Amino acid sequence: METSRDRDSLVTAAGQSPRLWGLVAQEVWRRTRQRLRTAPTYRWRYAGRTPERVLIAPPDLRLADPQIASEIYHGRFALGGKVVETGGRSPFAIDNASPIWREALHEFRWLRHLREAGTDLAAANGRALVSDWIDTHGAHIAGTAWEPAITAKRVIAWLQHSTVVLQGAEFQFYRNFLKSLTTQIRYLRAIAPYMRGGEDRLRARIALAFAALSLPTSPATLRVATRNLARELDRQILPDGGHISRQPAAVMELLADLLPLRQTYANQAEAPPQALMGAVDRMLPALRFFRHRDGSLARFNGMGATIPDRIAAILRHDDTAGQPLLHAPHSGFERLSMNETTVIADTGKPDAPEAAIPAHAGCLSFELSSGRRMFIVNAGVDRHGPDAFRPLSRATAAHSTATLNDTSSCRFTTSPRLTRLIGASVISGPSSVTSKRTDATGRQGFVAVHDGYVPTFGLLHERALELTQDGDVLDGTDRFYRPDGAAPGEGDTVAIRFHVHPDIDLLRDEAGRLVLAARDGLSWVFSCDGVEPVVEESIFFAGISGPRRNLQIVLAFQAGALPEVAWRLTRTTLERL
Repeated sequence: METSRDRDSLVTAAGQSPRLWGLVAQEVWRRTRQRLRTAPTYRWRYAGRTPERVLIAPPDLRLADPQIASEIYHGRFALGGKVVETGGRSPFAIDNASPIWREALHEFRWLRHLREAGTDLAAANGRALVSDWIDTHGAHIAGTAWEPAITAKRVIAWLQHSTVVLQGAEFQFYRNFLKSLTTQIRYLRAIAPYMRGGEDRLRARIALAFAALSLPTSPATLRVATRNLARELDRQILPDGGHISRQPAAVMELLADLLPLRQTYANQAEAPPQALMGAVDRMLPALRFFRHRDGSLARFNGMGATIPDRIAAILRHDDTAGQPLLHAPHSGFERLSMNETTVIADTGKPDAPEAAIPAHAGCLSFELSSGRRMFIVNAGVDRHGPDAFRPLSRATAAHSTATLNDTSSCRFTTSPRLTRLIGASVISGPSSVTSKRTDATGRQGFVAVHDGYVPTFGLLHERALELTQDGDVLDGTDRFYRPDGAAPGEGDTVAIRFHVHPDIDLLRDEAGRLVLAARDGLSWVFSCDGVEPVVEESIFFAGISGPRRNLQIVLAFQAGALPEVAWRLTRTTLERL
């Protein structure tokens, strides 16, 4: 129960930041309106005529494994990075599992594995589990099962895999399925305008468009769903194809829904909105922009482990199949790519408060891949791991960039009360980030500056990166100075970090230089004039099997004594050392 002390601390914390107060007020008002839409006096509006059939089952681009269908049949549910054995009980009756596991259970995306199995047994199992959900949660709109974001994913999953669920179904189950699905759609239609203005609200609009195409509805219903979808796409998908959250993961996940939606419009002989066509055409090159040489996506703003086959399945729909762009000014990223070397850097700031909840303090950080290997990385996130890891992974020190006085360039909400209300939002950080390309014949580069440290320490951080010699040399310069151009004063300590991927060995050659060596012989030599590099331990949170130990190269110095530091990474092979 909320106490007066809780309320006082909430008001005090919110008052420390106008941005934070705005987020709190917005969230309180949003939740109030949502509660009105789930109150008993409103729920009668979710009842009504039940459609007689599903017209079409939209495709699903997400990878499926029939072996997982067998595991589900035997009561083993591997969801959200956790495995829960039901022991013959209903999975929906298990209340001591992790929140992430329960959310994934109620989303029903795992139905794709049953579809992939293609057996009568898998269909019967899917039908039994859907019926179980309807019996336990279908009549009571509350709790995790009816969170709007989860409901949107469940509506899409039920429609996409309705063929396997309804295969061999008796008439009564068919009717119950359609009645529950229709109730969820009406609920989602009522609640969508009051969802947070990020990826979840866009997915709700996608789900409603799927529903209008897949079920017998009036032309007016389809027109409204299409118009709302177009409006949300125009608001959330940036001109360079990125998402307003600045998350590479959001581009991938939304494309996995938007591409099947585009196909569903075509299958139903309906004209898709121009906003949908334009968004997809922009987002496919953006996905290529964020992809490294090893097939993974750059670890910025909440990106964790990548399954390269997932990206490949999406990019098969890219008819252009061209080279990625090098400059994403609206999303705030830069890319350098020559021969077999790729550098991707964060040169933006969190602009949309509601959509920037997963943002990291990684301004001016970069990642480097060469051949089929990652060499320099950010720590990424462990999506399914302990919540205690998340603040660590979001800190500037978890990124391959510079920290000043051991402080992150962004501040996040740390109060448990506030975090439960608005999430671990960014409450302050860089307000201005400028980036200028310096490309020329035989070289690609940029110079970027952020002011995240100006309010606290009065210093700007400038980073210049330049890739030359056919991708064999990456030169970097980090500089700190005051907004008026003056040099830093005494007492400001800088640490420039280069996080090394766990699969890369960090050695010293005969000259004492640090060598980042891959097992296939490819390597990069790190050198720096004026600062002796130090090797320290670190944690790579974005491992497929969970966090892994790795190493980092650290350049530590006093900004007053050395306001500018130049460093170099040179590609070579172990045979040449």
